[in-house]
Amino acid sequence: MKLPIEFVNRMNEYFSSDSNVSSEGFWESFDSQAFRGIRLNSIKTDRSDFSKVVERMGLSEKKVPWCEGGFYVEDESMKTGRDPYYLAGVYYSTEPSAMLPAQVLGAKPGDYVLDLCAAPGGKACRLGEDLKGEGLLVANEISEQRVKALLRNIERTGIRNAVILNENPDNIARRLPLFFDKILVDAPCSGEGMFRRDPSATKSWEQYGPESCQVIQKQILNATDLMLKPGGEIVYSTCTFGLGEDEEMVLDFLKDHSDYEVIAHPEIEGVTHQKEGSILPGAMRIWPHISEGDGHFCVHLRKKAIQEADSNDNIPELRKTKKRSDHFTYNQSREAFLSFMKDILADNDYEEYENYVNKFYVLHSDKIHLLPVDERLFDRLVVVKSGDFPGEIKNTNTGRVFVPSNCLALTLNYEGIRKDSILSMPREDMRVERYLKGETIIANEEENKVLKTKGFVVVCVDNYPLGFAKKTPDGTFKNLYPKAWRLV
Repeated sequence: MKLPIEFVNRMNEYFSSDSNVSSEGFWESFDSQAFRGIRLNSIKTDRSDFSKVVERMGLSEKKVPWCEGGFYVEDESMKTGRDPYYLAGVYYSTEPSAMLPAQVLGAKPGDYVLDLCAAPGGKACRLGEDLKGEGLLVANEISEQRVKALLRNIERTGIRNAVILNENPDNIARRLPLFFDKILVDAPCSGEGMFRRDPSATKSWEQYGPESCQVIQKQILNATDLMLKPGGEIVYSTCTFGLGEDEEMVLDFLKDHSDYEVIAHPEIEGVTHQKEGSILPGAMRIWPHISEGDGHFCVHLRKKAIQEADSNDNIPELRKTKKRSDHFTYNQSREAFLSFMKDILADNDYEEYENYVNKFYVLHSDKIHLLPVDERLFDRLVVVKSGDFPGEIKNTNTGRVFVPSNCLALTLNYEGIRKDSILSMPREDMRVERYLKGETIIANEEENKVLKTKGFVVVCVDNYPLGFAKKTPDGTFKNLYPKAWRLV
């Protein structure tokens, strides 16, 4: 592979000055096959069952050592984008090294977490999974085009407590100062670690150079500081090798922000940890000639706590208001929604869901949202999605009805759905592909004995929800899988 001469010279200088990392095999790695990986979704699959799911998918059980739930994909013929398990959110397809930053940040239930440069969404999805439905995930992407993929991936994962923004980091910092417990900055970079995966990236590198990225990275880190609570944590990561975008960028930040310290992590298999005496002790790298992954840099920072001040004082004290739609009152719309859910969920799960709705219910122009914080926190910000969006209220000839969104199905658990409201088919059943293509499907005789005569049904693959269909008395289903998501 032909590499930019400036890049070659700089990396040779790096290896000659760092005796802890050998250059042997580094240049050859650019001509080797890039690794593929998947990360299983802990919302949909219990971590104790990860190996069983991988076996069911016909994959090897070769684990990514730096990520719980990460596995290598060694079958080059596997097309994840058309796999029903992928479309059900059972797993996320990603480059193995990209799994490290969210693992290092370690979001906990109840945290307020921000993924500042989130598209396409692999790291944000992992953070949302780790929250276990408690706290808040804000996933931001400044690109209007890339935020669409972020939205799709978060919906597919089944994360309820996420707000998706399409904003400049400075705007978020002005609106939400000292708000977040943890922030992930997977910064825009020159992408040197991705050269072997995308050879065209070298042309971009030659055209713009790392220096243009460094200006943006510094601005992003400064905005990040304004949003982080005292005692909070940042993970800064890139997929590049250059010191100017990695260690030196962080050192400059630490020089200007003396209230931060590096959090050193215990040794992680496959990850090179920088020791005392190196340029940035505690920083971590994945090298393509040492580990099975593309080049990656990662460092974990903590903002020192201020005992005499409570950072929550900076969060606006807001009370939820009952927003009314143009056509239906707040209570009427909620009753229509809950009536639908009562017909779908088993009794015990319905009671739990009703409490969830009553706690987080918000109505916007007949569209229902379930949001764990006051929506006015995000005033003057470009909001792409505000929390859980189960569906909307529509006026029909038969009265007020709730029409579910497809992402509602993706948040449901098979065990909590009424058995007469589930059509679950094995992965190899041809009806699964027909459903994903938007075609009509038909229940067999045994399924018809269990299913309701008519009404909404959750369509599943091996008990993982894919979406909704509407059953008719003759056993056929009107396909409600969104047109924009259908296989072609």
